[in-house]
Amino acid sequence: MKGQTVRVLCITDNSDRPEAETFIGLKKKGVDIAVMCPSSAPHYTRLQQAGVPVLDVKLKSKFSPKAIRMIRGILMDRQIQILHLFNNNAISNGLFASRNLPVKIIAYRGIVSNISFLNPASWMTHLNPRVDHIICVAEKVREYFLNLRFLRLRVPPEKPVTIHKGHSLEWYQNAPADLSQFGIPQGAFTVCCTANYRPRKGIHVFIQAAGYLPKDADIHFLLVGEMKSARIMRLIQKSPMKEKIHLTGYRKDAPEIAAACNVAVLPALRREGLPKVIIEAMAYGVAPIVTNSGGSPELIEDGKSGIIVPPGSAEAIAEQITRLYKNPLLCREIGANAKKRIADSFRIEDTIERTYALYEKVLGRT
Repeated sequence: MKGQTVRVLCITDNSDRPEAETFIGLKKKGVDIAVMCPSSAPHYTRLQQAGVPVLDVKLKSKFSPKAIRMIRGILMDRQIQILHLFNNNAISNGLFASRNLPVKIIAYRGIVSNISFLNPASWMTHLNPRVDHIICVAEKVREYFLNLRFLRLRVPPEKPVTIHKGHSLEWYQNAPADLSQFGIPQGAFTVCCTANYRPRKGIHVFIQAAGYLPKDADIHFLLVGEMKSARIMRLIQKSPMKEKIHLTGYRKDAPEIAAACNVAVLPALRREGLPKVIIEAMAYGVAPIVTNSGGSPELIEDGKSGIIVPPGSAEAIAEQITRLYKNPLLCREIGANAKKRIADSFRIEDTIERTYALYEKVLGRT
């Protein structure tokens, strides 16, 4: 019956800000929520201070008898109605722990790909018949599930549900970083790319784009994140713009660094969900350029609150950077529209409401 208390156990790992604020928002709505995550999670203390019961547990494998016993005990003691599971280890252990209990299962999926009817591991997680719903961080993730095929096997169309991770502009009020610490001259037009190196992130394409920029342009590239790749280092050394390509390494203040830039680029080749680094840059009013990969295009209105380019095209990235460099008013306008886009269309309040509505639905209250 609608209006009754909903009892939920969420199992996660390194809970990000939107995730933590969703838990807190659900508690404020009256959900009897508990969270299981390691104490190293960045917002562990924030959850405690908000009055959310937090259990310090890190799941190191897909099958942990000790963790399964612990989860099962919590399910029974707290009479949990919904298990909300945020990663593969959580889903697998949660499914084992909840066997023969009247518990609904909601799983989360944040990237495109790596699920298959032919992969036994997928049957232990998202494709398990006992999973009632899959919350997809982007519409492209939901479409991926709906397009899975093997013989007559299909994912039921009502099973995957898109709920974007919402944000709040209040989280992004810190002063922009001083880029001179990275050797960037004051006033230089700066383009950042924030990512830890993985081939699918397309960092090599971003570096190659520097070679297509006007030679006399005062444009600097800033790579934010771990770039432990000999290939990337070689590309930088061979670039005609190598003196204008800067690296920061891992930084906790990555959003503030992006805030000090003119443009933020995510040159991903595949598998993107809903990239947090682009959302953070947009929230600071920085013009974004993304590839037509995964959920990235869902963040922006092409040409208005950002620019979409084909994956793998260094020329296209360079062309759009040059366009924004030569049109500073356009660059600022797109940045302002990007900030408004996050404020209007990716609100944490909407994430909380849609998650709560799904809880009510899975319990048959709507």
